Amino acid sequence: MSPLSPTSRSRYSHAYAILAITTATCSRTQAFTTPNNILRHQHRQQQFQVKSSVLPIPTLTREDLGRIQPELNEDDLYIDLQNNNSNKKNNLSNNNDGKDGKKKIYNKVPKIGEIRRMLPKNSFNIDTKLSLFYFGLDFLAVATSMTFLHSVVTSKFYLALPIFAQALTVAPLQLLTGFAMWCMWCIGHDAGHSTVSSSKRINRIVGEFAHSMICLTPFVPWAKSHRQHHLHHNHITKDYSHQWFIREESDDLHPVIKASYWTRNIQLPILYMVYLLAGVPDGGHVIFYGRMWEKSKMKEKLNAYFSVLVSVATSAVLWTKLGFANFTVVCMVPWLVMSFWLFMVTYLQHHSDDGKIYTDDTFTFEKAAFETVDRNYGKWINRMSHHMMDGHVVHHLLFEKVPHYRLEDATVALVKGMKEREQLDLYKSVETKHFTQEIVKQFNNNWFFINEKQVVRK
Repeated sequence: MSPLSPTSRSRYSHAYAILAITTATCSRTQAFTTPNNILRHQHRQQQFQVKSSVLPIPTLTREDLGRIQPELNEDDLYIDLQNNNSNKKNNLSNNNDGKDGKKKIYNKVPKIGEIRRMLPKNSFNIDTKLSLFYFGLDFLAVATSMTFLHSVVTSKFYLALPIFAQALTVAPLQLLTGFAMWCMWCIGHDAGHSTVSSSKRINRIVGEFAHSMICLTPFVPWAKSHRQHHLHHNHITKDYSHQWFIREESDDLHPVIKASYWTRNIQLPILYMVYLLAGVPDGGHVIFYGRMWEKSKMKEKLNAYFSVLVSVATSAVLWTKLGFANFTVVCMVPWLVMSFWLFMVTYLQHHSDDGKIYTDDTFTFEKAAFETVDRNYGKWINRMSHHMMDGHVVHHLLFEKVPHYRLEDATVALVKGMKEREQLDLYKSVETKHFTQEIVKQFNNNWFFINEKQVVRK
């Protein structure tokens, strides 16, 4: 494994970056506190800076923190108190604070607040105009490629060809259109994490267009299940989107699960469709049932059904206008290409030879986040995919705070910070230039199995 080494300069050479990017410094939340009687006497109005993954933080109570971002607790905050090194000592293997010239030795996974301190301040700057610029470019890419594909499919030249020749003629265009849809899916993914804009309305509109309409993925149901995945990443039972089966217990699996394993190699293009429609393993995203809807109220379901309606209406209109054959060739085959990209990227981000899975007794948010994997698919694929692959670790650590166009610089800073702590071994990065071969090999060899030794138990 080798850490990524992109530079901030390279990001601005992105083919899309034809506009200037304006950044602003993050707001910093400050709280007034008096930690002890001595400080109260000497610094009656002393300010103590509080940094965490959630801004602003009105108080430091468990109740308030849980309401803002329930997957974290007060131990995840990094409170930099003047004349007080107690927070640092908790993360050192001894009580040395570095004043005696000895190097600090960290023996614990850094908390979210500590990770925030490693990153540039503008990593958390959500620029609505820049986000919409990327959305517009991807929309143009999808519209252009799909329109050209449709013009070829309806041309006299194409219609005169035999079926086999027709398939060969449009295959490159279908791959191109499917990749453009994948890039658009990544924009909808940001909207689902509220990182397109600080406006909920703008995030919702972009999400409905990018996911519900263009990618035929009901936005609100997807966002609901996907957030649960982020809250419980690499948890053996609570993780969403990813099933984990212990290899040594494979004989005890249900016959349907065993059948799925034996037919795994022909399922790759349709697994995302199975996920949305059949609700495996989270619950239905079109018809609502399963664990993701168990505690949902009718108001929430009605809100989610709007996204379903948008997807169904879009499909119906396209089917009616194009006819079944052209709808299949122009829309659904590229959709399968998009879904292959989605499954490939997602699977490889969460599977590695030394990856660990946690139980209720051993799970912590930060430890599990560092079990996800950054993968380098090549400079231009990484950029056109909005750093979905090579910025994944930062994304899992701060999934509602860092937009896609900040991930590259944030990842460089994370690697630097972990290296300074001599904890770079916690960070996983894999060169994956031959990604199609890698997904076929990994899925064939491992499927959703993990070995018992990979499960961290108490």
